[in-house]
Amino acid sequence: MRIMGLDVGSKTVGVAVSDPLGFTAQGLEIIPINEDKGELGLERLGELVRQYGVERFVVGLPKNMNNTSGPRVEASQAYGRQIAEQFQLPVDYQDERLTTAAAERMLIEQADVSRSKRKKVIDKLAAQLILQNYLDRNF
Repeated sequence: MRIMGLDVGSKTVGVAVSDPLGFTAQGLEIIPINEDKGELGLERLGELVRQYGVERFVVGLPKNMNNTSGPRVEASQAYGRQIAEQFQLPVDYQDERLTTAAAERMLIEQADVSRSKRKKVIDKLAAQLILQNYLDRNF
């Protein structure tokens, strides 16, 4: 069963997918969106769902450090409700506190990637970390 992990922002959605057995997560791509205009990248997301045979989504929840929810959590949950309805697939949520910071640190330490190049892959790597954390906790 393939699971798709999503790091939802207001301008991009980082996308990762699990291997068929649910052991590992691989970053796929970053889908540009415009949350303010209601452009949510659902067409491209649907293409990836079909291509990989996705059966479940995991959406990162960017909770505050004190475990409270803010506007970005609400936006991520709204995105989750929308994709659940659109694709008729279950959606789980995974606490994503510090995943973007961890992703950036990994890129700096392990790849020594410039800031401009990091910006192009950070959301994809964050989606991969969200999904891997979910897989490690649930499978």
